[in-house]
Amino acid sequence: MRKVLGMFGLLVILVVVVAAIEPLMTDSPAFKSAQNIQNVATWTGLFGILAVGEAFVIITGGIDLSVGSVVGLVGVVSASMMHGAGAEVSPAVVIPLCLALSLVLGLIHGLLITKARMQPFVVTLCGLLIYRGIARFIAGDMTCGFGIGFQSLKFFAKGMIPGIGVPMPLALLFGVAAVAAVLLHYSVFGRHLFALGRNKEAARFSGIRTDRAEIAAYMICSLMAGLAGLLFALNVNSLQPSNFGNFYELYAIAGAVLGGCSLRGGEGTIVGVVIGTIILRLLPNIVNMLDISSELEYAVVGGVILIGVLADELMKARAEKRLAKRKAKTH
Repeated sequence: MRKVLGMFGLLVILVVVVAAIEPLMTDSPAFKSAQNIQNVATWTGLFGILAVGEAFVIITGGIDLSVGSVVGLVGVVSASMMHGAGAEVSPAVVIPLCLALSLVLGLIHGLLITKARMQPFVVTLCGLLIYRGIARFIAGDMTCGFGIGFQSLKFFAKGMIPGIGVPMPLALLFGVAAVAAVLLHYSVFGRHLFALGRNKEAARFSGIRTDRAEIAAYMICSLMAGLAGLLFALNVNSLQPSNFGNFYELYAIAGAVLGGCSLRGGEGTIVGVVIGTIILRLLPNIVNMLDISSELEYAVVGGVILIGVLADELMKARAEKRLAKRKAKTH
């Protein structure tokens, strides 16, 4: 809870400071405009779904580097089937098929990691390369999209909820986050994931089916990547298979880590992940709004993430020292 409050405080400070200094630095301030807020909210929703899925894997002590390529593969498959040359398959078939494909990919990752004892980094890095190559092959390395149709589906990717003006992707993120929070923090499965991340051997000896839990975490991560891939594809509408979804895995990992998920495993909250993603999407927007050179965008984002993780590690080290002192006094 302390981490979540700290991240929320950082978010508030960022918003207040930028809102105050932007009018002094630019002739046409737009940070507080409705259009900019809606834009940030839309992309927060899309990347937030990826980060929530990644959080499940990171909490187990693993990593999934393939989510960006899963986004690209699902986007290309859905666009090719629904609006490809000579192919107009119904969305009622394509959407479940793409989500099922995502689940299968997550299952493969989980089985290779738990049964073949391969490292998560290696398995998902190979997935990153393989899925990107398959996406390029399916599309013939040509740009694909959905054309001017499918407006009802595109509403979920870039529409606004009538009356309250909340972007649909953000509403979907809140729905996904609510389910994920219940699953992680209020279920036996969630407790098993945290136990697995803290000490895998201890979790196994305590009777937890660690392999099943780990496989399920990778399947959830890939499922969220598939869902996000459909939404990203419908939002941008024009997909270049060689770069659609590139580096999205880094944003997903960064959002989860910035939100309090430890790469060592065993720590994290869904609320923190959502806040971390909001901060992550605000930073490039702030760079743009303050007329800072766009070449520095990644440097600013990377610097803030580094500072956030470093602060978290320092706080953790201080807490461990205090605990050690208390134990020493009791003995």
